[in-house]
Amino acid sequence: MRPAARAPRVGFVSLGCPKALVDSERILTHLRAEGYEVAPTYEAADIVVVNTCGFIDAAVDESLDAIGEALEHNGRVIVTGCLGARPQRILERHPRVLKVTGPHAYEDVVGAVHEHLPPRHDPFFDLLPPQGVRLTPRHYAYLKVAEGCNNKCSFCIIPAMRGRLASRRIDEVLREAERLVAAGVKELLVISQDTSAYGSDIRYAPGAWRGASYQTRFIDLARGLAELGAWVRLHYVYPYPHVDEVIPLMAARRVLPYLDVPFQHGSPAVLKRMRRPAHSENTLKRIGAWRAQCPDLTIRSTFIVGFPGETDGEFAQLLAWLDEAQLDRVGCFKYSPVEGAAANALPGHVAPQLQEERYARFMERAAAISRRRLAQRVGRHMRVLVDTVADGTATARSAADAPQIDGVVRIEDAGSVRAGDWAEVRIVAADDYDLTGKLTTGRGIS
Repeated sequence: MRPAARAPRVGFVSLGCPKALVDSERILTHLRAEGYEVAPTYEAADIVVVNTCGFIDAAVDESLDAIGEALEHNGRVIVTGCLGARPQRILERHPRVLKVTGPHAYEDVVGAVHEHLPPRHDPFFDLLPPQGVRLTPRHYAYLKVAEGCNNKCSFCIIPAMRGRLASRRIDEVLREAERLVAAGVKELLVISQDTSAYGSDIRYAPGAWRGASYQTRFIDLARGLAELGAWVRLHYVYPYPHVDEVIPLMAARRVLPYLDVPFQHGSPAVLKRMRRPAHSENTLKRIGAWRAQCPDLTIRSTFIVGFPGETDGEFAQLLAWLDEAQLDRVGCFKYSPVEGAAANALPGHVAPQLQEERYARFMERAAAISRRRLAQRVGRHMRVLVDTVADGTATARSAADAPQIDGVVRIEDAGSVRAGDWAEVRIVAADDYDLTGKLTTGRGIS
């Protein structure tokens, strides 16, 4: 029985991508505004919410394991997120969960918490920080500009789980970004399922912010965020032609010269089987044009090897494409069937052993490219953002590094530098993925 004298406590487990993390932050902000406390452990919680991922089989397994762990250690569990779009999958394994809701079903989750753990009366609204509850460090935040996706990639079931594209109006997004920066955020990471398509579903609706007119579209989003003086990092940008418009902003350092573009493959035939948007685009030509305008542009991407029907020749095309593209940051996945995905019915599934071999060859090639490109930065001076400091060594990131997915800049003898500080460094060493720098100022810049 929960003591009446204290606030109800909710534990939270957030799995999956940054978009799911933003969903978790929104739910927690709502609950905190109603007087709930966030419990740091299962044992300290009166109830636990598990925000799941269901994109690939490995993520489904991780989510089901997390639900089981929460049930074992607490017993009162509400499940939400992408896997919640398939409640029978959850209930077959864990019939004791209190409630299952789908992705971005904020009100349903809050309603389930109310049902099983009623809020206290007269919550202390002043305890809620102006930027809401965040699960990231104070100095950076994810800014989600849209839900859902209109693409029909054959390997993906996100549109079935999260729905069609639903963009937020640009004035609403810019006001949120303004609040975050005012609360101390120094880096805004722009995310959605397809950031390039932002606003197309609401016909690029107009909005006003700071006395100026904007449209709900990709380029106006970048222009507006550039006014805030924070690092602005663009993620999940498909290579549609209008993306070219943002490159001059990057060259002028209005937004970070960084593009996260999920190319997925280098073979036109494989991309067609994947049903990728813009699969007929000459992406190598586009990359060359971008770098001609903005030589310091960092491009990160993800790829899939072993997609059904991938031949030796198509894999060779991918390696040749990678050699020519010279991408800075690269991730790779071995194709994995996803329940409900159209690609499952394609012929010619690649044997796991061959997938593993191709993955190793791809990552070896990508590491060599990364090593050469990072070596060119030795001797340069950079401004970096410090994420952590431990035992006198700071771990920071440059404009080329997104948190948790890219490399880092390690600063030995970090002096008085603290997490969240800016630091000026000179790069003294590089390895396959990371840099080492020395402070040039002796201290961090708040």
